[in-house]
Amino acid sequence: MYLTRTFLRKLRLHPLNHAEIHTSPKMSSNAKSKFSHLPLSTSGPIECAVSGTVLLNTPYFNRGSAHSSEERREFNLTGLLPAGVQTLEQQTQRAYEQYSSRSDDLAKNTFLTSLKEQNSVLYFKLLQDHLKEMFSIVYTPTEGAAIQNFSRLFRRPEGCFLNINHVDRVTHDLAQWGKPEDIDYIVVTDGEEILGIGDQGVGGVLISVAKLALTTLCAGIHPNRTLPVVLDCGTNNEELLNDDLYLGLRQKRVRGKKYDEFVDTFVTAARKLFPRAYIHFEDFGLTNARRILDHYRPEIPCFNDDVQGTGCVTLAAIMAGLHVSKQKLRDTKMVIFGAGTAGVGIADQVRDAIASEKDISKEEAAKQIWLIDRPGLLTTKTELDPGQQVFAKDASGWEGKETSLLSVIKEVHPNVLIGTSTVPKAFTEEIVRAMAQHTERPVILPLSNPTKLHEAVPEDLLKWTDGRALVATGSPFNPVKGPWGSNGSEVEIDIAECNNSVVFPGIGLGAVLSRATQLTDKMLVAAVKAVADLSPALKDDTAPLLPGVEDVRAVSVRVARGVIRAAIKEGVAAEKGIPTDDSELEDWIREQMWNPVYRPLKRVEPETASRQARAELKIVGSLENVEDKVTRKRKASRG
Repeated sequence: MYLTRTFLRKLRLHPLNHAEIHTSPKMSSNAKSKFSHLPLSTSGPIECAVSGTVLLNTPYFNRGSAHSSEERREFNLTGLLPAGVQTLEQQTQRAYEQYSSRSDDLAKNTFLTSLKEQNSVLYFKLLQDHLKEMFSIVYTPTEGAAIQNFSRLFRRPEGCFLNINHVDRVTHDLAQWGKPEDIDYIVVTDGEEILGIGDQGVGGVLISVAKLALTTLCAGIHPNRTLPVVLDCGTNNEELLNDDLYLGLRQKRVRGKKYDEFVDTFVTAARKLFPRAYIHFEDFGLTNARRILDHYRPEIPCFNDDVQGTGCVTLAAIMAGLHVSKQKLRDTKMVIFGAGTAGVGIADQVRDAIASEKDISKEEAAKQIWLIDRPGLLTTKTELDPGQQVFAKDASGWEGKETSLLSVIKEVHPNVLIGTSTVPKAFTEEIVRAMAQHTERPVILPLSNPTKLHEAVPEDLLKWTDGRALVATGSPFNPVKGPWGSNGSEVEIDIAECNNSVVFPGIGLGAVLSRATQLTDKMLVAAVKAVADLSPALKDDTAPLLPGVEDVRAVSVRVARGVIRAAIKEGVAAEKGIPTDDSELEDWIREQMWNPVYRPLKRVEPETASRQARAELKIVGSLENVEDKVTRKRKASRG
């Protein structure tokens, strides 16, 4: 595991417990592992059946100037590369200098996209070495700007574009991406609710691309075994509809039966074509996200990061905060400001956890949670979406009372306050002080993205509560200093980023490796517990409530371990031979996590080679060529 200088500084202040997080390096890619026989093993050489320019144009084979002299002769590269042979570290240094020379964050994002299309190992090695610095470039907030500018920055397509007006082509278009065993992880979006910036139409494909990059970076999902998909259903974004350069369907969003049939055609085709794949729904609109998840979840291994991922990582932060403040989840009273997909997803996860801990019904547990949106507190008189209904309060109990955020806090005295509203500065000093009056250590999580939409900034929250608030945010913030130590001494409090990336990649990794047939509630609970148990704040209350992205691969191993154990217990793990010992299971997981290292290339003959060795993975048209060759051979043998 690579540790950045920033993280090493934090490590000196808040040392990790190595009995909890195993960080021993994976054995050399040349060495033999006990699990090197596994299909996803990352030990030993990589078979390669291509050479010359074809090899250099294949991102998962190409290593540019790092090809050894032997590889250059063996694979016919001697006239295609400069004479100097460099190491991956030297290449990373040069790439970082090129990255740093870009004038702004969007230009840096574009540079990284170009690098990914050329050399997978170098791209992920650069990100891994500079993760803290580059995370906001490859994801929020810069990826949001890239998505908004998709049609203007477009150079070459990446991913599968499915058209709602051509439903008859869905199965055909998906089938071009590989054989049943080729795809492990699919991220699909309809682009309606992207990263707090709303409807971005076909540009939403980049959120699918970005999420898959994070699964590789954070959990070692093999990058050449993933598929980003966008369902182009039109857009209600007038700016895009009036833009001559817009590349998506120039029509209003399709709703209703036609939309549902389109989504169902995609899911059915994806499951038939890639039966081992895990489907990750991303950034669907409020009216569709939960409905789609609830419909398919009992049937297939699927996940919605906005509903479940946000809920899981937030619950982990809440559990850590409650532990630090010596409060119990069973006694929690939580107010959520912003009752959209994320807010309701968080409410669901917390409700389920309370119900489990108290052994009560979910309906009873929901009474401990108050949702507030634009109309105020959600009551039985409010127009509600299905997901909101269970949390609606009896309107008769609020007759004659104000239902604003401040009024609700004064009435119910919550100990947890969540912001998913995208209303900047909504958590005012009056609101925060009112909350702090009735709870010694309030847990306050302003989670809206990007940063400019945060309900409050940590500095204010800590100042208004005299350093008592336990804070995590939706975007990264610098540590906050204040006179909150013993006898008024100055202390520095690190702010946790409530980042889904510490949980969703590990959940996906566990589901993929166990070949889970479903993603159950207990598998999600196991993921939450794994993250909460690794909270640095459990040992030092000035440390973050959650582990940071710098440590995310080790966290993903622990999350995947919990998910796999739960899958086995639930009877949904289809993979055979999963180790029963925890330490051995973690080795089994690590062996199958892709790492950005140059493994030796082993020459094999095309006729007997795998599709990966023939550089055909994620190459549309390669299946067609193979089938044509087989057909021609059959005809020739008959003749």
